[in-house]
Amino acid sequence: MEYAIIEASGRQFWVEPKKFIEFNRLILKIGSTILIKRILFAKNKTTTHIGQPYLQNILVKGKISKHFLGPKILVFKMKPKKKYRKKIGHRQKMTRLLIHKIE
Repeated sequence: MEYAIIEASGRQFWVEPKKFIEFNRLILKIGSTILIKRILFAKNKTTTHIGQPYLQNILVKGKISKHFLGPKILVFKMKPKKKYRKKIGHRQKMTRLLIHKIE
């Protein structure tokens, strides 16, 4: 089993070839190729590599498949005894990335 742990948009993701990951919107066109260099950990069938903090010689190649809005999050603010009620909704802009291979 081949996989890697990468850092993207301030979070860490477990990635495998031919799998999707979703994170905050990137300002790139759909279908463009992206190289991720912030690899924290990589494992293939025989060897394991651990970064200090990042690995230098390993890249993750991916392709942007679509841009979309994430799930709606409701925020409700209230102050008791003051008749203050406020309901706000938010949908985060997201990007879906298809991982092609780990080199």
